[in-house]
Amino acid sequence: MAHPYRVLLVVGARPNFMKIAPIVRELASYPDVIESRLVHTGQHYDAAMSDVFFGQLGIPRPDVDLGVGSDSQARQTAAIMTAFEPVLLDWRPDLVVVVGDVNSTLACALVASKLGVQVAHVEAGLRSGDRRMPEEINRILTDQLSDLLFVSEASGLENLRREGIADEKVFMVGNVMIDTLLAHRDKALALDAPRSMGVEPRRYGVLTLHRPSNVDDICTLDRLFEGIAAIANEVPLLWPVHPRTRPALERSAVIQQLVQRGCIHLLAPQGYLEFLSLMAASRVVLTDSGGIQEETTVLGVPCLTLRTTTERPVTITEGTNHLVGTDPASIVAGWHAVQRDDTARRIPRYWDGRAAARIVDVITRHSAAVPAPVPVQV
Repeated sequence: MAHPYRVLLVVGARPNFMKIAPIVRELASYPDVIESRLVHTGQHYDAAMSDVFFGQLGIPRPDVDLGVGSDSQARQTAAIMTAFEPVLLDWRPDLVVVVGDVNSTLACALVASKLGVQVAHVEAGLRSGDRRMPEEINRILTDQLSDLLFVSEASGLENLRREGIADEKVFMVGNVMIDTLLAHRDKALALDAPRSMGVEPRRYGVLTLHRPSNVDDICTLDRLFEGIAAIANEVPLLWPVHPRTRPALERSAVIQQLVQRGCIHLLAPQGYLEFLSLMAASRVVLTDSGGIQEETTVLGVPCLTLRTTTERPVTITEGTNHLVGTDPASIVAGWHAVQRDDTARRIPRYWDGRAAARIVDVITRHSAAVPAPVPVQV
């Protein structure tokens, strides 16, 4: 009897965990057809940014932890590739599943492709149009390498078709990030995280910042906070500080003044449930994250995205997202706009908690159609 179809799933950074969790659970429903293993590259190695998510989301401990850690874009990508290749050669999977747009996504897709192992990309086709973003390069190249491309919103279909990806490789499945949110929303709300932090629902905002273009240069960061300060003066902002951002905020007199006045409250990185609880009860979320634009859309919470581009346009056309850029006047204008915005919003198509089921349905049908794999060669 042939061995079950082998699927190797890759995670590496915090956003990956919420995307992989429902796929892991769904694959477990097919033990006679699919054998799966989980590899954690260790791209996010801080326990607060990684380990807590495995427990809260019910993800099994990784079968392999590469422990790569933080480094420059090039060195981290190379380290992941070097560490991942022996894993592929040892287990010889039929399919490698990568999610999102971090360095782990591209590095593992590239290794698999070079060794003749098929690649599936979850969250394919998203484009910001800004190639200065490392994530944009990762998205484009991973999609070119992939054999199965799982799309979360209609713009992804258009982008992949424009880039010459064959239609038969592409599947509109919905958003696995929303699978996780819907599965855990009640538990998160039961935590009542705002009250435990001394704030009342709808009387505070949430802030997240981590993109190098926003936080690495102190002048850029201070100018950004000229706009954020105008909002923080009206509604206190809770800020779970990303590890890469903390050194910058400690150098910023503008931020320190806001903290001293109680306009901004600095928090340690939050677990998934705690952060979801905070977002759900907030008056507004300010962020430069991609996934948070999606989560606030489903939660019905206004979102001000502190970037000039977004790879998730459906969160603007159908959701609660406002792309306000980084200019202080634009940020303030965005804040005023969300307070008077009474536009009817809707949840995008297929953001219904069943994306992982659609993905695994495609994988199982694909596994029955492909011939037995040829052993990979170095």
